[in-house]
Amino acid sequence: MTPRAYLDWNATAPLRPEARAAMCAAMDVTGNPSSVHAEGREARALLAKAREQVARLAGVSPEQVVFTSGATEAAALVAAQYEAVSVLATEHDCVHAHGTAEIGVDAAGRALAMPQGTAGLVAIQAANSETGVLQAPRAQEGADLMIDAVQAFGKVPFDFAGSGADWAIVSAHKLGGPKGVGALILKPGRDPQPLLRGGGQERRRRPGTENLVGIAGFGASAAAAWQDIADGVWNSVEEHRHELEAMLRDAAPDSLIAGQEASRLPNTVCLVTPGWKGETQVMQMDLAGFAVSAGSACSSGKVGPSRVLSAMGLDDVAASSSLRVSFGPDTTRDTLAAFAAAWAGHYRRYRRKAA
Repeated sequence: MTPRAYLDWNATAPLRPEARAAMCAAMDVTGNPSSVHAEGREARALLAKAREQVARLAGVSPEQVVFTSGATEAAALVAAQYEAVSVLATEHDCVHAHGTAEIGVDAAGRALAMPQGTAGLVAIQAANSETGVLQAPRAQEGADLMIDAVQAFGKVPFDFAGSGADWAIVSAHKLGGPKGVGALILKPGRDPQPLLRGGGQERRRRPGTENLVGIAGFGASAAAAWQDIADGVWNSVEEHRHELEAMLRDAAPDSLIAGQEASRLPNTVCLVTPGWKGETQVMQMDLAGFAVSAGSACSSGKVGPSRVLSAMGLDDVAASSSLRVSFGPDTTRDTLAAFAAAWAGHYRRYRRKAA
């Protein structure tokens, strides 16, 4: 039986062995991090270590890291502090849902200039989950800035302080950590009102006993991701992306790669073949042994055009015909070549039927 190939890293990355080991070790720690006895201090030490690891990847001090259940909660915590929230038209649903105004993008998915007088909160993603298009969010006079760094965190260098941002949201499972844990990164002096009432955990910013096992895994995955970036691991991934795109262009010259004119994540290809439904392609490739998607995992199962591609100016037919391939350092050239060959075979059959 041919082994399956996982090419949906932007939905969730495979769990890193470092994260698995840290989580297994944390399961044997009995204490509550808020307890003052020896067992509690041991748990608190694990919590502090993970906070330092995440902070290092973000380029901030540990006190600026607030652990949450994920980026969705972190985004809601920030949005609750504001009445006016301007969001990028291509933002992920967990941020877009809070928008009271929208910031447009050009045909490559790059943010357009914000209207004069924009106030309240401006939310800009560092990298798009569907197209991989990178932004360079910078603080604007008169408004606070939140960066959705979920997809960029751990794949490309992230300079929170240099951006002038007030907030950033990140998630563990996008960089090889466990699902169900994330963090809010905040500017010194920021002190959000919590969404929930309860204890004094996370400096009274997020009450509730910390998910120590998940947080330990998050910290370990952040440390490994920091080392990957330092070692230039993602440069090889980008080379593989270029090779895959060349194979796909050769197989289907009438297809297009969304956002190809912009800087993109090293691991993401959003292929659009107008008329060939994205969900059909996903099912066909799944049967062929390849896990891919038609867009953001949080939007999967929704029939209709991609909101991201529509915002970039694609018509409904094209915006319903995308396939996202996302991979990582463990993905080999042979795997990508096998995927391209399998996809090309289905493409030829689709074209014959459409003729």
